[in-house]
Amino acid sequence: MVRTEQRYAARAMTAKDKLRQAVEDLSELEAEATLAYIAQRRERDPVVEAFENAPLDDEPVTEEEERALEESREAYRRGETYTAEQIRQELGL
Repeated sequence: MVRTEQRYAARAMTAKDKLRQAVEDLSELEAEATLAYIAQRRERDPVVEAFENAPLDDEPVTEEEERALEESREAYRRGETYTAEQIRQELGL
């Protein structure tokens, strides 16, 4: 009967309970590395992190997209571009 209660208790552990147990099992060096990782994650911009962790686009480029890319590259080479500041001024931002 004790084993059944132990199994039930293990299944009833919350994520925070499991995390506390994992922390208790860490060496001091592992705990320091984990703290550094958590601090780094809290300082990061979540939008930037989402972009960095986004899956690669694996869809093939269509002929239309390829033409549009080439047109934009040619416009760039001709100097037909705007700075971010020029766009902000144009939009009144």
